[in-house]
Amino acid sequence: MTVRLCVLLWPYPGREGALLRYENRVLPLIAEHGGTVCSRDQVLRESDADPSEVQRIDFPDARALDAFMSDPRRIRLEHEREASIARTDVLRLA
Repeated sequence: MTVRLCVLLWPYPGREGALLRYENRVLPLIAEHGGTVCSRDQVLRESDADPSEVQRIDFPDARALDAFMSDPRRIRLEHEREASIARTDVLRLA
């Protein structure tokens, strides 16, 4: 069963560029696990309460999502993620 996600990302103050660079490196891995980045949008933030990026991602099933999450290349980039992304909300969509 398809796993549909909406991902909201908030950068640390002043780390918006680092967040973009990290996402530019990690998102291409999704396709290698059968997933699709359906949309990736930058938010016109009115305050720090707003995320800076919203993504819609589909995986063919939970196994593909798990494979992406455990991909060693993604895990090796975790230090970049921790240095740039203050908060992530992942919503599973119907």
